[in-house]
Amino acid sequence: MNKSTFGRHFTVTTWGESHGKALGAVVDGCPAGLSLSEEDIQKQLDRRKPGQSRYTTARKEGDQVEILSGVFEGRTTGTPISLMVRNMDQRSRDYGNIAYSYRPGHADFTFDSKYGFRDYRGGGRSSGRETLGRVAAGAIALKLLESMGISFCTYTKSIGPVEIQEFHSEEINNNAFYMPDAAAAKKAGEFLEECMKNLDSAGGIIECRIQGVPAGLGTPVFEKLDAVLAQAVMSIGAVKGVEIGEGFHAAEMKGSQDNDGFISDDGVIAKTSNHAGGIMGGISDGSEILVRAAIKPTPSISQPQDTVTDQGENLSLEIHGRHDPVIVPRAVVVVESMCALAIVDALFGNMYARLDKVQEFYKK
Repeated sequence: MNKSTFGRHFTVTTWGESHGKALGAVVDGCPAGLSLSEEDIQKQLDRRKPGQSRYTTARKEGDQVEILSGVFEGRTTGTPISLMVRNMDQRSRDYGNIAYSYRPGHADFTFDSKYGFRDYRGGGRSSGRETLGRVAAGAIALKLLESMGISFCTYTKSIGPVEIQEFHSEEINNNAFYMPDAAAAKKAGEFLEECMKNLDSAGGIIECRIQGVPAGLGTPVFEKLDAVLAQAVMSIGAVKGVEIGEGFHAAEMKGSQDNDGFISDDGVIAKTSNHAGGIMGGISDGSEILVRAAIKPTPSISQPQDTVTDQGENLSLEIHGRHDPVIVPRAVVVVESMCALAIVDALFGNMYARLDKVQEFYKK
């Protein structure tokens, strides 16, 4: 069975194909009473839609969302929320030359190996367009979290070898790359121009900072909060690595450097540092949660590449059509959405962790 559902308490099932009639998501477990409109969801979808700059695919999609169920008179009803976005600019003819060959860097070969059949039009379910449903669902999670004082700041940390050197939150939405550093964004543009000139692509790193998460989310064994966040982010097709806090850099540190100390300020416990990235022993500690995702270069490039047909015949393949030279900017909101879905699910799962809290809730 194809696993298309994420979450245990706040569940999201995405559906649809890149070149089908529509894509969407079904969200189940959202409490009744949340103020929700199509505009709330559209705001997030607009952050990932194509055609935003010369560094994104030229596919013309408005990505207009429709709420089909679960909302009445502007508020959620507590029943499943069905979301749909219709595809408007499918050009399946662009994929005719790969109907019987496997694109390097894509899921064509592995999808065929698993199912014995694949939708070659843009990759079907394995297409990056599937993330549209994640973002639509994530918009609901983000609004829920906002009502609880939990906020997100997600941005591009690097593209190729170009990494931010400064952080100005107001700059994130002022450039095509969602970088909080204008100088780095300029250098990233120059690097990408060179990649495009050479019919090549680039990857990068996305950083997500989450503030306001209370201490106590997650479990100490198989559903550690960092493990759930890693699973959520790693489920995005272009992601090849996830870090929490210091991440891989922690392997180079000494314990005296990596350990976060504690202090008490008027009875309030706080940490002296945050190398752990807001999660210790698999459980949130109340400080800022820091998640980092490594995004691979766009696999669709127009350079000749060695591959084979589904009959095992060798050939050289050049991929044509409309493709992003870098996925990173459009993936920023996808990473944020998956983190939001994971946090909401952990919050809801934590509601019955303590008997005194359950008794307090149901006290008459």
